[in-house]
Amino acid sequence: MDERRDKARHRVLKAGTIEFGGGAIDCTVRNFSDSGAALDVTSPVGIPEHFTLFIAADGKHLSCTVVWRKEKRIGVRFG
Repeated sequence: MDERRDKARHRVLKAGTIEFGGGAIDCTVRNFSDSGAALDVTSPVGIPEHFTLFIAADGKHLSCTVVWRKEKRIGVRFG
């Protein structure tokens, strides 16, 4: 598989919350870079293309766009 990322991602294991339109879905941040992340989710169904990722441990709210979806993981780009 070719690496298409501009920035190297670092493996992490942090609790996150996908926030959108008054709703929220818990997730786990599995890897992270300045430009994006991979998130483990129970199911990607119902997660919109654009949402805010809240990482409580860092106190960060990040605007996200979904780049890819798999069975229990989604890849996002920040910005």
